[in-house]
Amino acid sequence: MVHLTKKASMAASVGLIATTVLTSAVQAAETIKVGILHSLSGTMAISETTLKDVMLMLIEEQNKKGGVLGKQLEPVVVDPASDWPLFAEKARELLAVHKVSAVFGNWTSVSRKSVLPVFEELNGMLFYPVQYEGEESQRNVFYTGAAPNQQAIPAVDYLIENEEVERWVLAGTDYVYPRTTNKILEAYLKSKGVADEDMMINYTPFGHSDWQTIVADIKTFGSSGKKTAVVSTINGDANVPFYKELGNQGISAQDIPVVAFSVGEEELAGLDASPLVGHLAAWNYFQSVETEANEEFIEAWQEFTGDDNRVTNDPMEAHYIGFNMWVKAVEKAGTTDVDSVIDSIVGVSVPNLSGGYSAMMPNHHITKPVLIGEIQEDGQFDIVDETDGLVAGDAWSDYLPESAKLIADWRAPMACGNFNVETKSCGGVVSN
Repeated sequence: MVHLTKKASMAASVGLIATTVLTSAVQAAETIKVGILHSLSGTMAISETTLKDVMLMLIEEQNKKGGVLGKQLEPVVVDPASDWPLFAEKARELLAVHKVSAVFGNWTSVSRKSVLPVFEELNGMLFYPVQYEGEESQRNVFYTGAAPNQQAIPAVDYLIENEEVERWVLAGTDYVYPRTTNKILEAYLKSKGVADEDMMINYTPFGHSDWQTIVADIKTFGSSGKKTAVVSTINGDANVPFYKELGNQGISAQDIPVVAFSVGEEELAGLDASPLVGHLAAWNYFQSVETEANEEFIEAWQEFTGDDNRVTNDPMEAHYIGFNMWVKAVEKAGTTDVDSVIDSIVGVSVPNLSGGYSAMMPNHHITKPVLIGEIQEDGQFDIVDETDGLVAGDAWSDYLPESAKLIADWRAPMACGNFNVETKSCGGVVSN
């Protein structure tokens, strides 16, 4: 009798376990998982943690609206810790283990390059929210940050036309984004008649902190009598000591203006901005944009974080645009199936925070306005210039001979990331 009772007890336990597993599986099926792939530690955490937070806010807001396709969204957050190979491992975890429907993440181009093969192999969707060097168009990636023609080129044009700059310091962190962007800018400046001796190019490692000698060299380079500017592709927490050293050596925006592509409100929040007043940044969004949509976004962000002083920035807006595009494409496709969503997302248009609409182009880049902002003492930007309308992101630069003949169009029948208009052939997906 006792023996039978144990059997019955074991059967009941097995049944309970099976029911729990089944219930968990059903619950999992009732949510749509969304991956968040941003560094929460390491040198890039200064920039990327905020992007994780804004994704959590956007998902929470969408769930309050009823989710997507009648299901709640479930965020899955991982920390690749500013470790470029780890990005690939964490991307694989999100796609293969957690089965997320889309991933929003990465900051540096080296981290993006690390994950590209994973997204191609596992057929995932990555929404990449940060300005980058171009020279790429991948079927599984949606580039919601700026291409060079949406940031770097307009910034240089502004300095030429408004500051009459003749000498150029191209200062960047030593990885693919600064090197390729500066290659494009060097070719562009030469097309404008700038001589080699009027360009100084310098690279430093991630997290570089000793700027005294480099800033002194910049100061010397700018003392020739020709108006000089610094075009900065310095990334991450290295910006803090760089700007401090500019102030230490008395380099003002009137003497040698700096235009930055990776410094926004979040980075300035940790600095005494008074010595930086007048220096510039080129983005597609600033917190100081005066639109009703932006006011609502800022209010929602500060309420979500519980901090009335928490700032917004450009990559946050890129996630706002990309996330809403993904939601709209899923609803249009009627499914989260990746191939169906990829097919449906081209042409999708959603509001941006600058008062217009951004559209997903066939090359998987979007349309964006270009804004030039001047740093103010409170760490905000006074918008001093902007394009008349939206600029479509160009995957392949017109200023590099090997790229000028390439176009990208992921619609059928072309479905190609690097179609050569001279040979009329497609080389497939290219990652430089």
